[in-house]
Amino acid sequence: MICLDPRVKLYLLLEANLLLFFHVNTVTEVIIVVLFLLPFFLSGKTKSALRFTIIYMILLIIGMMTDSAGTNTLLNFVAMAAVGIRMILPCLIAGAYAFSTTTPSELFCALRKCHIPEGIIITCAVVIRFFPTVMEDYRQIRDGMAMRNIYIGMFHPLQSLEYVIIPLLMNGSTVARDLSVAALTKGIGLSGRHTSMVQIKMQIYDWIYMIISTIPLIMFKGGFL
Repeated sequence: MICLDPRVKLYLLLEANLLLFFHVNTVTEVIIVVLFLLPFFLSGKTKSALRFTIIYMILLIIGMMTDSAGTNTLLNFVAMAAVGIRMILPCLIAGAYAFSTTTPSELFCALRKCHIPEGIIITCAVVIRFFPTVMEDYRQIRDGMAMRNIYIGMFHPLQSLEYVIIPLLMNGSTVARDLSVAALTKGIGLSGRHTSMVQIKMQIYDWIYMIISTIPLIMFKGGFL
């Protein structure tokens, strides 16, 4: 299994956002999405890669219905919605790959090597640990409601709001405060040079992959795609 350097993953996230900024055509988008999905397969995340591949192919087919929809308002709306979601999907793919294959220690080490301000690193430290903690709270609430025969979900919006959303929102501020205190207690906010038990180094395949993933965007801007 091959896993890219965390700095390459951050670069892929940046490139995914540039796709939205430049509004690339479908051919360029498909090529870059394939390049984004390749690291998933190489890192052993086959199920996630196949899931994103199927979703993207379905959205791509639905989006093509725009040309044959004619004056059908419903089909045009569905096609436009599919195109909008498809444009955001590269960002989701790059983000899912980055956060599913990168440990917090690797990310912090990469951010420091990129000379990112410590304030941003502390914020990232809190955010990375916030969502898993909230998901664990959600699972505990869901299990507790199941024991009491209280049904929650999209078919029971009022009960979900009362028994899930409100408790999570009330607990969210406490979780964020506790995580911030924990990060500061470990000395993450101290000035000076920080050391790390995790050592990262750009390999030759990291540089090659960055170049290959950038070529389609350059070709698009140059008018070759």
